Amino acid sequence: MTAVDLEFDQLNSTADALRRSISNRMMYGVGKDAVTARPQDWLHAAALAVRDRLVARWMKTTRQQYEQDVKRVYYLSMEFLIGRTFTNALLALGIYEQMNEALASLGVDMGALTELEPDAALGNGGLGRLAACFLDSMATLAIPGFGYGIRYEYGMFRQQIVDGEQVETPDYWLRAGNPWEFPRPEVQYVVHFGGRTIQRDGHVEWIETEHVNAMAYDTVIPGYGTSATNTLRLWSARATEELDLSAFNQGDYRRAVEAKEHSENVSRLLYPDDSTPAGRELRLRQEYFFVSATMQDLIRRYHRTHSTFGRFAEKVAIHLNDTHPVLAIPELMRLLVDVHHVPWDRAWQMVQQVFSYTNHTLMPEALETWDVDLLTRLLPRHLEIIFDINADFLKQASEQVGHDIEVIRRVSLIDEYGQRRVRMAHLAIVASQKVNGVSKLHSQLMEREFFSDFARLFPDRFTNVTNGITPRRWLAQASQPLSSLIDARIGTHWRTDLLELTKLRELKDDPAFAAEFHAAKRRNKIRLAQRLLHDMGCTVHPDALFDLQVKRIHEYKRQLLNVLHVIVRYNRIRANPEDDWVPRVVVFAGKAASAYKLAKTIIRLIGDVGEKVNHDPLVGDRLKVVFVPNYGVSLAELMIPAADLSEQISMAGTEASGTGNMKLALNGALTIGTMDGANIEICEAVGRENMFIFGLMAEEVVELRASGYRPRRIYEENEALRLALDQIRGGYFSNGNPHRFSDIFHTLVDWGDHYMVLADFAAYAQAQEAVDARFRDSRAWTASAIENVAGMGRFSSDRTIAEYANEIWRVKPLDVQ
Repeated sequence: MTAVDLEFDQLNSTADALRRSISNRMMYGVGKDAVTARPQDWLHAAALAVRDRLVARWMKTTRQQYEQDVKRVYYLSMEFLIGRTFTNALLALGIYEQMNEALASLGVDMGALTELEPDAALGNGGLGRLAACFLDSMATLAIPGFGYGIRYEYGMFRQQIVDGEQVETPDYWLRAGNPWEFPRPEVQYVVHFGGRTIQRDGHVEWIETEHVNAMAYDTVIPGYGTSATNTLRLWSARATEELDLSAFNQGDYRRAVEAKEHSENVSRLLYPDDSTPAGRELRLRQEYFFVSATMQDLIRRYHRTHSTFGRFAEKVAIHLNDTHPVLAIPELMRLLVDVHHVPWDRAWQMVQQVFSYTNHTLMPEALETWDVDLLTRLLPRHLEIIFDINADFLKQASEQVGHDIEVIRRVSLIDEYGQRRVRMAHLAIVASQKVNGVSKLHSQLMEREFFSDFARLFPDRFTNVTNGITPRRWLAQASQPLSSLIDARIGTHWRTDLLELTKLRELKDDPAFAAEFHAAKRRNKIRLAQRLLHDMGCTVHPDALFDLQVKRIHEYKRQLLNVLHVIVRYNRIRANPEDDWVPRVVVFAGKAASAYKLAKTIIRLIGDVGEKVNHDPLVGDRLKVVFVPNYGVSLAELMIPAADLSEQISMAGTEASGTGNMKLALNGALTIGTMDGANIEICEAVGRENMFIFGLMAEEVVELRASGYRPRRIYEENEALRLALDQIRGGYFSNGNPHRFSDIFHTLVDWGDHYMVLADFAAYAQAQEAVDARFRDSRAWTASAIENVAGMGRFSSDRTIAEYANEIWRVKPLDVQ
């Protein structure tokens, strides 16, 4: 077909124009009028009106990328926790007030409307939210790029608390449709599983496989204050055969759709329960499904403007966000060697030039590995490629280290101890031109301890890029009272240059500014208090200290350390109710993995402690304990701006970076935390005097463990701690049931206390005393809160992405014309 220039309406963004667009979209897109429209219909129509205004700049950006023949970044992640899109898009386009006016003129409350939009269930925690922040910053900085992932139909799960227990239910986030995505049925790739390999005419062929199609769905990612946009492309599984007609005609309706259901399970849930063989297989299928489609797609995109692979490394940068997408490495090798017949050595050279890898964890149990037997059955060709890569690598390593068998065993891509497993982090390190940690401490530990052999083999490969967060969502959008105050005092440029916040230091001692700052924080606390009352029937006073620990429920996050302190505080209040107690509201939120029994027991303990504390008339408003279910991006935007105290209390050496610590500090919360992850760099930025640092350092953790850590001795010697643990064990918080929390007691006292909760308890309790003392001095607390906001400039994801672009991807911004 002959291409012609399209004639279309050039949309402006006045309130009147938006009102007309919404009306048109309601009539012709939703198919309703104002009489029959539900609130959800208004949201859909308004979202489509906003999307229309994104499309023109999206098309223009894509056209300019091809015209300028730019190098693109392909960011591969199993999670993209993008949250709600409507308000974010309005702010990026600069039309928030105009949309508010347009909807009001139609009799629609925009505030109520935005609450109807579900969070996109495309992630779980920090990994996915980091990826979303990075996409925002890449677009804002005009870095040409694509995000690639899976379009999960139900996400991870919707968390409910029933009789104190976490209950997982499907998250039907797509029930009402998704106005932000563009289905691309014409963009589908066949993904193979199983089968066997044969040699034919000097090439390997992968035959007798089962197939599933990957279909693309595109979402526009707008930059802030620029016309540049990028794309998030998500893959949805589609069966190659919709229906077994023969089985259907025989009346076997279950078998008729069985193959379709099996194929499409690949993109249904984020992180299926991998405690069973079937769950592990589905997880592997997911990971390969999305990287196979992605590698095929980026090769197709490259070939639109290049006929050979001669410039592939100049035009392509592929980034692996943790180990989940590492199968992209053997998949790209397979495509280059088996499909496009590139010689092995040349293909491997290109692979090592285009890949880079971010490591997000150093805990051995979290470093992904795959059974060789499972790979043999599911991805036989890829296992052959991995073995060949490993043979070449070990040969080169032997030339450097000699015949040191132990080093060779440690660096091998195959773990030969017990059941043979492929070490995905090792494969990523060997194939990548750069490997980065996400905080200074994490990167140091990665080089000096966990991957020290690789650091000696590849001394120029390892680097650090400290994580960051987007200030557009996490301050401008999340805390409008505070962002409006900052705008009035230093202007609005901080949204794209967060270092501008340092100007707030000049206002720290200004009584008027301090009073306005305190008032803005209090408005955010009132908003959260109203939600807690409405959703949970829990009454809290906004003048209390709001103490938040909001993150995934995991032993290394040490929610147990916090709960133990709550119990000790509760006992002290009961013993001395007339003392001058600082009223405190301790808020927890986060999901436990569905198969993580102890984490789910921790949630039950928090709930049971809250039941006891909140209904004790002797305690009253001096202490409240709340667990908020189904934590996600939208809840975080409500809760984080209300926090006075940010709990970042992981055992030193376990948290790679953290980004919740950055979001909370950016909103004026003071951190109580260990010298772990990015806490160290936050401490450097805001000053130790404006945080509450406690606990063992990473090297002290190692020394204590080596010398023989004895948690029972601490239990026996600390009377207040012993009472709290005995109450947990004895059923004080569980209606006399001594068995409900016995695993928690024994984990901490008898089974080694792996994350050293008891070792750090005394220091933590002392730091909490300092918290109370500071909070009593409202002027001093507000000054420290201002210092925290002012010091957060270096933690913008814009800075992070600029470092990736310059030092790792070596990609230049698009010349936005």
